[in-house]
Order: sequence, then structure tokens, then C-alpha cells
Amino acid sequence: MIAPQHLQVKKLPDRACWPPMSDNAGDSKSPSDDTPHYHCHRERLRERFRAAGPDALSDYELLEMILFAAQPRRDMKPIAKQLLKTFGSFAEVIHAPEPRLREIKGVGDASIDQIKLIAAASQRIAKGELQQRKALSSWQDVIDYCRTSMAFADKEQFRLLFLDKRNHLIADEVQQTGTVDHTPVYPREVIKRALELSATAIILVHNHPTTPFSIRLDHGQAQ
Repeated sequence: MIAPQHLQVKKLPDRACWPPMSDNAGDSKSPSDDTPHYHCHRERLRERFRAAGPDALSDYELLEMILFAAQPRRDMKPIAKQLLKTFGSFAEVIHAPEPRLREIKGVGDASIDQIKLIAAASQRIAKGELQQRKALSSWQDVIDYCRTSMAFADKEQFRLLFLDKRNHLIADEVQQTGTVDHTPVYPREVIKRALELSATAIILVHNHPTTPFSIRLDHGQAQ
């Protein structure tokens, strides 16, 4: 009679870095063969982010982390750097038009979804902060808010901010979208919408896509 053998099972660390699995199910190479140099890079980046916060990461590293979920088996550092080189800044990358993002090699649907998710989140935060204020305290506050929403738009927009008698934001709406160098404005529609919302003040915002960060502001009372 053969005595039963006792097997000792050793628990592996929860955060062990393992090389990516081969795309080819029949690949007979060992895990250590041809291991990409970045197989532990993502975990190191996450640990630095958790330990030191976002200020410890450069813009391209933040972009890398954004794109991790989109492409889990690819080195995202070259793509992140190319995005910054092409568009100029982190903000310009996340607000870049989708067709232009697709021009970057390695950027597809999943990556664009991740980038636009960050853009949508930043706009939602800015809008929420503005709505929570007691009132619009200065033109600079309005400009900062509008820059987040439309400074990187590739077409001209005619945007309306409707306010109540205490200058609380009632609504933020794009009234018209034009081409790269002009957009139509219909005063009748502006006044009609102001009356529908019972707005007592309107801020009219008009951008110029050909001139970065150019936002023209006018202010008038709804009659």
C-alpha cells in the first residue's frame, strides 16, 4: 500500500509581476523568454501614484495610466508621448477631436473611449463646481469654466449660460454649432429660450477654434 504524499503549497504575493501571456496559444516559450521590458512598469507606476499622488507623475505617465485599461498588453509610453507631442498638452489631448486622435498610430476605439471619458469627467466636475457656487464671482471664473467646456472644440460654438437674479447658473447650452470659422446666431431663439427658463441674465460665449484659448464674452439682461 502506497502512503499518501503531502504536498506543500506556497502562496504567491498578491502583487507579483508576471510577464504577459502569449497571444499564441501554441507558444512553447517559457514565461521568462522575450519578456517585455514594461511587464512590471504598470504596477510600479500605480504604486508611485498611490504613494505620492498625481503630482509625482508627468503628463505622459498620467496618459499611460488612462490608457492601461484600453490596451492591457501593450507598452503605452510611446503612444502617450506621441499624443503629447502632437497636441501639445494633457488638456489638448483629452479634448482633441476623435478623427485627429485616430491619426495617432496605436490609438483605436478603446483608447479614444478612455480619453473622452476623462474629458467628460473634467467637464462634469467644472460644471458641478460652477453650479454649487452661490454666484459667478468674476469673469475669470466664467472664462475658466468655458475653457474646460469648449476651448478645444474644432468648430465654432455659440454657447449660452442662463442665470437667475442671483447669478446662479440655471442652464449651459450650445445654441448653435458652425464650421471652423463661423457660426450662425438667431436672437429670437436666444430670447425665447431665456423666457422658457425664466432667466434674468444671459452670458453669450463664442469661441474661435483657429485661435487657441480665444473665448469672447458678452453680457446682457434678458428683457
